Amino acid sequence: MAPGRTEGDGPAPDHGPVRFGPGAPEAGLPVVAELVTVVAEAAARASGEPPGGTVAVRENAAGYWARRGLRTRPDEVVAANGAQSLLFALLAAYDGDVLLPRPGPAWWTPQARLLRHAAYHVPTPAESGGVPDPYALLETVRRVRAEGGRPGVLLLSVADDPTASAAPPELVREACEAAVSEGLHVISDETWRDTLHRPHETVLVSPAEMCPDDVTVLTDLVGALLPSSWPAAVARFPESDRAHQGRTLDVLTALGAFVAEPVAAAAAYALDEPAPVRDRAERAAALHCQLAEAAHLAVLASGALARPPQAGRHLYVDLGPLRPALADRGVNDSMELEEYLTGRLGAPVPGGHRFGDELGALRVRVSTGPLAGATPEERARSLASPAPLELPHVAEALSTLGTAFDELR
Repeated sequence: MAPGRTEGDGPAPDHGPVRFGPGAPEAGLPVVAELVTVVAEAAARASGEPPGGTVAVRENAAGYWARRGLRTRPDEVVAANGAQSLLFALLAAYDGDVLLPRPGPAWWTPQARLLRHAAYHVPTPAESGGVPDPYALLETVRRVRAEGGRPGVLLLSVADDPTASAAPPELVREACEAAVSEGLHVISDETWRDTLHRPHETVLVSPAEMCPDDVTVLTDLVGALLPSSWPAAVARFPESDRAHQGRTLDVLTALGAFVAEPVAAAAAYALDEPAPVRDRAERAAALHCQLAEAAHLAVLASGALARPPQAGRHLYVDLGPLRPALADRGVNDSMELEEYLTGRLGAPVPGGHRFGDELGALRVRVSTGPLAGATPEERARSLASPAPLELPHVAEALSTLGTAFDELR
């Protein structure tokens, strides 16, 4: 999530790429009661947190990854006060030009630019986002080197923001093997892997399972385990890469990017995945699955396009087929489309230019969070309901969304 702004802040007064980058889609759901208790108990303690995270956080992060097929030791884990700080430290440690998928998370490119690293967007295949096309990746590396650049890092995401898709294992393997063959280190952002809409029908494989010596895994806990106001993130380093892990710790220490003790206690608890946390994550994913599928049908009915949502809390919509109707409303690029739909829907709808897409492409990310309700009480009812689409406030929100797109036909 870009510094200084969250998705709930309303329309930005201008289009600055760093200050006003859109935040990650938020669930907006009530905080798990047991997490509140853990934080309250830890709030009375006045001791500071060590650089890289407490033993409890690192041990439980190791267990979290082990349950997902990645055998991990606690001394291979580093924690920080949010994904922004952690990615910044990783990019500073690994150095080199950064390659990333197009479209990709809005906050990745500003991190590279703040470090004065060149950032190159590589197209993704039509079937999924988050992972670049392997042949386009190789061609981009060749071109960057021919122009005097130093490709060093590939950023990717197997469960993707903004496209809400999950990359198939064969694509992940081909892209990672292409990157490693060219000497790139892979940073795999797996924040959204626990938000799969249909986890028993979707095969998700971490690049670290395929190229264990060349992949660092990054997980932002606010994706599925913690509320967004409690920032914490963890990284898993290759067993053989202690040098870059040490450099990452140096950067985090220089930044003072330590997890606050109450948040660290919550992070350790959540990473252990007790029943209340596990149940919430599953119910939230199921809720947003229904909301996203309903929104997807509404978008397609208008004539717009979108990949079928597989993860997360959003859709990535292409309104290119509706260009003539949009032009009649003075909307000719994604900045103008962002302003139009944000005003029309009363919720932030960031344009594709924020995710590395071409300005002329009429694409936006539509968040499903507002569909769950406008108040904490409505969102709690949506979460508890076996049929959330039948709730009046959800039905009304979906109707508003459908009408906004239908009137563009």
